Amino acid sequence: MEDNNLIICGRNAVTELLNSDKPPSLNALYVQNEAKGLGSVISIAKNRGLVVKEVGADKLDRLCDGNRHGGVAIQIAAAEYTAVDDILKTDKPFVLITDGIEDPHNLGALIRTAEAAGVDGVIIPKRRNAQITAAVYTASAGAAAHVKIARVTNLAETLKSLKNGGLWVYGAEADGTAYSDIEFDNTGGIALVIGSEGRGLSRLVRDNCDFVVSIPMLGKINSLNASVSGGILMFHIANNRQLSTVNCQLPKGGGRD
Repeated sequence: MEDNNLIICGRNAVTELLNSDKPPSLNALYVQNEAKGLGSVISIAKNRGLVVKEVGADKLDRLCDGNRHGGVAIQIAAAEYTAVDDILKTDKPFVLITDGIEDPHNLGALIRTAEAAGVDGVIIPKRRNAQITAAVYTASAGAAAHVKIARVTNLAETLKSLKNGGLWVYGAEADGTAYSDIEFDNTGGIALVIGSEGRGLSRLVRDNCDFVVSIPMLGKINSLNASVSGGILMFHIANNRQLSTVNCQLPKGGGRD
């Protein structure tokens, strides 16, 4: 397979890609011979002008590198990233930022949750972070096809730019203020930064957050998987934004100088 192509495997991921309003360049659909329940997927692919190739199970297993595929895979062009400004075009944007999420399954899970929580876009760094690969697409269950994703060189500078544009930046860290004790500001946009499980937020990124928030642990373990933490905080913020009034208070526990 050429380096500029990705193979996305699994019925959910393939279906979401085919149904996306702005799908990446779709090249070909691979369907396992005599696989059941794929009629609608094949129909959509043909309507989009894709080549549909019937292949044996061995061929599909090789294409998917041994991962589960449910009898179907799709070949797409390498991921295309958007500009940060495109994410910020909405009123009061809600942005997810990852800082050091190196596991593609965690990144995919975060993107899936971001789409479900109404996040307007995801920003990832070009270095020391998983990029948008076939594994990320699959782990996101196709949500990566529906979410704007930007890639930046300098995350700390990006945070400064977001703050200058009116967004409040919240970083997730174990020693932060309990998220339930913070009134997330809804007069402008919000950016939520999720760091890696091992290192947390990098120093420069943390220094450029307006607030550092945490999820109190009630059991014997002291941390959660990054995608789980991100999911809790994203839906808390989404719910807070839905219920907020125009005269909401600024967050407690800190602020900009």
